[in-house]
Amino acid sequence: MRASHIWIPYAAMALIIVTVQVFALFLATPFEAQNIKAFGDPESAINPLIFVLFILAFTAFVLIVVKFKAALIHFIILAAVAFTLLYVFGAFFPFVPALLLAIVFTLALYKYPEWYVVNFVGLLISAGAAAIFGISLAISPAIVLLVALAVYDFLAVYKTKHMVSLAESMISMKVPVLFVVPRSRKYSLLRQSGLHEEAHIMGLGDAVIPAILTVSANVFLDASRLFGFVNLPALLTMLGTLTGYFALITLASKRKAHAGLPFLNSGAIVGFFIGCLMSGVPLSTAISL
Repeated sequence: MRASHIWIPYAAMALIIVTVQVFALFLATPFEAQNIKAFGDPESAINPLIFVLFILAFTAFVLIVVKFKAALIHFIILAAVAFTLLYVFGAFFPFVPALLLAIVFTLALYKYPEWYVVNFVGLLISAGAAAIFGISLAISPAIVLLVALAVYDFLAVYKTKHMVSLAESMISMKVPVLFVVPRSRKYSLLRQSGLHEEAHIMGLGDAVIPAILTVSANVFLDASRLFGFVNLPALLTMLGTLTGYFALITLASKRKAHAGLPFLNSGAIVGFFIGCLMSGVPLSTAISL
C-alpha cells in the first residue's frame, strides 16, 4: 500500500466505531420501550461481575471446544448472531419480517462470509449488544465494567496471549466477532485461514464495550441533548473512544497484535468525565448513578 493510502484502513475502522456508537444510541430508545434488557436492576454492582464471568466462561469454552468441535462453536455463534439480529430488526419491524431478515442475514453470513458481509452483520450485532447493555448498566457499573475489561484485555493479549489464539480461530470460521478492513484491494477473507497482514483486524468487543458507556450516559444522565438526540457526556464519550483508538494505532506496531480496550475504554471514560464537566453535571452525581 502506498504511503498516502496507509491511513485508509484505520480511518475506515474509526468510521465503524462511530457507526456502532451512533446506531446503538438509536436502538436504545426502542429497546427501552420494549424492555429489552440484560439485567433487571441497572444499578446493581453485581452486573459487571456477571458480565466478566460470562466472558471468561465463554472464552474458555470456545478455546477448549474449538480444538475438537469447531463446527459446534460455529453453530453456537451463528445462533447468537441470528438471535441478536432478531432484536435489532425487531426494533423497526413486526416479528415476522424481523425474523425473516435475521434468517436471511445469518444465511448470507454462513454461505458467503466475505469481509464486507462479516463487517455489516458485525456492525448490526455490535450496535444491538451495546444498546442492550448500555440501557442495562447505569453509569457506575458501566465504568467498572470498562475498567475490568481493559485490564482483562491487557492480560489476555500480552500475558496469557489466549486472545490472539481466539482471534485466529474466529477468523478461520469467518464469523462476525471481528471487523476486517483490507489493506489491499486483492484481499479476500474467504481465501484466508487466519490473521493476515493484508487486513486491519479489530474485535467486536473493541467497538461494543466503550459504546456501552456512551449509551448509558445518554440514557441515565439528565443533561441537555444536542439536536434532541445525544447529550454532551455521551458525545464526549464517543470522541474519547475515537481519541483512544487513534492513540492505539499511533503507538502500536503494525505487525503485532495489541490490546485495544485499555486505549479505547480509557479514552471513553476520560471523555465521559470531560463531558460531565462541560455540561455542568457534578461528577459525584454522575458516578452515583
